[in-house]
Amino acid sequence: MKTRRDDSIHLRSRRVPPGRSAPTIAVTPARARWEFISFTVRTLAKGDTWQAKTARQEMCVVLLSGACRVEWTTRDGGAGRGTLGPRAPRGSKVILTATAPTEIAECRAPSTVDRAAALVGPGDCGFEIRGGGNATRQIIDILPPRFPADRLMICEVLTPAGNWSSYPPHKHDTDRPPTEADLEEIYYFRFRHPQGYGFHRVYTADGRRDQTMLVRDGDLVIVREGYHPFVTAYGHDAYYLNVLAGTRRSMAASDDPQYAEFRHSWPARDPRLPLIPHPGGDAA
Repeated sequence: MKTRRDDSIHLRSRRVPPGRSAPTIAVTPARARWEFISFTVRTLAKGDTWQAKTARQEMCVVLLSGACRVEWTTRDGGAGRGTLGPRAPRGSKVILTATAPTEIAECRAPSTVDRAAALVGPGDCGFEIRGGGNATRQIIDILPPRFPADRLMICEVLTPAGNWSSYPPHKHDTDRPPTEADLEEIYYFRFRHPQGYGFHRVYTADGRRDQTMLVRDGDLVIVREGYHPFVTAYGHDAYYLNVLAGTRRSMAASDDPQYAEFRHSWPARDPRLPLIPHPGGDAA
């Protein structure tokens, strides 16, 4: 009997009882049918410890909620500790202890180069208000292209209730520098309220895929190809974590020509932003 390959790009998190430590959602390259990104969200009960070795991968642990202590060692004998999520190069060991009920996102990609380990705090991140009108959103760059990593690029996007983001619809599935890079991408969604929801469309110009998904708190979408705009429902501020990796450290993308003109004629920005203020002052 031939086994059917799962082509679903929309995954839902499983619930973990309070006081327990366990993964809530996970994507491997085999499951995603791509080459680079591995992604896992974990809950950690207060006092529990999680350990990981990066082997031939680089890893960034994003603190989604809670608080933790972090220690790490690297293949060159380096070591460090702190209270925020680390970016660890290949050949590292990371030990994370939750000092409160905690959620983390473990983001990985293959690595062939040695880089220094680092803690990336709020003050180290890039902040940007992008778009205008009801397509205004806030971008927090954790590992932007300029960051000294190998493949991983990571950002957070905050979208006020009723607004669009990842707009105009854009894609990054063709290696065509400098205008477009071929990138895999994870969208991991959270909402201010657990009953929040939005809609995420993934479509290709030739119509091979055109899928609009109702996404709720804890859902994940695998973006292998195509344009992929998002809108959140009235009354529900949205958050998503983007994890990208490819053969270039670039986030260059091509807009859908049907809607590209909007990028050059944004109305005034939504005054509700920023949803989270920059630690050093106003977002740019």
